[in-house]
Amino acid sequence: MTIQDVMDKLEAMGSHQTKQIFLRHGAKEPLFGVKVGDLKKLVKDVKKDQDLAKALYETGNGDAMYLAGLTVNPKAVTKELLQAWVRKANWYMIAEYTVAWIAAESPYAVELAKEWIESPEEMVATCGWSTYANYIAITPDERLDLGEFRALLRRVEETVHQERNRVRYVMNGFVIAVGSYITELHAEAVSIAEKIGKVDVHVGDTACKVPLAADYIRKVGQAGKLGVKKKTCIC
Repeated sequence: MTIQDVMDKLEAMGSHQTKQIFLRHGAKEPLFGVKVGDLKKLVKDVKKDQDLAKALYETGNGDAMYLAGLTVNPKAVTKELLQAWVRKANWYMIAEYTVAWIAAESPYAVELAKEWIESPEEMVATCGWSTYANYIAITPDERLDLGEFRALLRRVEETVHQERNRVRYVMNGFVIAVGSYITELHAEAVSIAEKIGKVDVHVGDTACKVPLAADYIRKVGQAGKLGVKKKTCIC
């Protein structure tokens, strides 16, 4: 299958209604407006071709970029590719999901997350925090540097309300991830979640809401899923 074959399929699967929803959420042109569920139908056509996945991302088309993230092999990506991808991530679904998922499952997860959260570019910084959160979700506690994550929790407590818009959102998500997936830091994360309280994020003309971190973590506990890791964060 060629890049043009995939792009033709994406165009045929797109809809004006879905495109408008994505644009309200901050998506940038070009894109066709393909539902994520429909993108997953194309995974089997692309997943064995790493070069095709890279070419899809390089198109700059939002649908193609998301599909690339579903199909590229995170264990085989280079650090240089991830750096190039994060620079091209022009809205939050690509930065916080596509690139962060691949980075979290790559050999460079902690290294890049640590670098990206310091970026003056909002989408790069959001990708860094999301990479950390996803890495936590799939990595056994014994392989995590708990001191590092304690320090990051304190950083969230001290700075979240002064941060940039989407960075506030993913910092809140980071606290949820620590409290939900790292057993030893659960109580500490809940305490910090209660201290930061409601995190205000401008979500545009959408019905999206920012979850209260403390409430979210408690619900995870009530469901009996505290510390239960995921096999993959790519979805």
